[in-house]
Amino acid sequence: MNDAILPSDLAIDETSGAEWTNLEHLPFQTDSGIGARAAVGLLVLETDQTIEDEFRAIWPRDGVALYAARLHNDVNITPETLMLMKQEIPPTAKLLPFMTDFKVIAFACTSGALVIGEDAVAELIHTEKPGVKVTDPVTAARAAISSMGVKRVALLTPYLKEINERLRNSLIDRGLDIPVMGSFNEADDDIVARITPEAIRDAIVKIGSQPECDGVFVSCTSLRVAKIAEEAEALIGKPVTSSNHALAWHMLRLAGIDDDIPGFGQLFRTQLKA
Repeated sequence: MNDAILPSDLAIDETSGAEWTNLEHLPFQTDSGIGARAAVGLLVLETDQTIEDEFRAIWPRDGVALYAARLHNDVNITPETLMLMKQEIPPTAKLLPFMTDFKVIAFACTSGALVIGEDAVAELIHTEKPGVKVTDPVTAARAAISSMGVKRVALLTPYLKEINERLRNSLIDRGLDIPVMGSFNEADDDIVARITPEAIRDAIVKIGSQPECDGVFVSCTSLRVAKIAEEAEALIGKPVTSSNHALAWHMLRLAGIDDDIPGFGQLFRTQLKA
């Protein structure tokens, strides 16, 4: 606590003649700030209109600080434009508050993490924030799917065929079994962000009802899934997660936040499997 004596000075405004009193060195106390339990950072795409709203809905109310920085990207999603984001990762990570002791930093782009590579993303973030835990939607989804015991995944995306094939093959290469896939086949991220939750829910039900799968992963941080995940699970009787949904969960778990968070499906009642 700052207990300094308060000097009182009478000042007069030379223009208006008004008098006021200046009180200096007012007493104050400090605490651990808004990140008393943990502080995490999020690299958000410039075009993303969804992730912050979904994180606000999910996020614990006290003690977990979330800091975001915007990363430049092209509105059209192609392998070439995704790879261009690689050079934007270090300067965007540098924009996060330098005085904060981050426990986790996430790169919030599913297809970008696949094209650039999860390990490469972590290395790029470590150039500015060495030693911090790093995740992305691909890493987070794999952890979520494994922790919930899902073996056969139905994959829903908004992407065009070229991205879909690369995404599916990349996830299979990372150990996932994907017997069912569906897509909205839309390249414009602005349009993807405005696909209604009801349309996404119906698509989840359509692909998730297939007997070949025992869970659903919705890829793309622009798709609004977090608030309908629990409803969709009730309709198909299987776990549902998405890029944002899994990423928020993985960031919290990596930061040591083990809270059960009601209303967002099975994943937020699940601990991270070692």
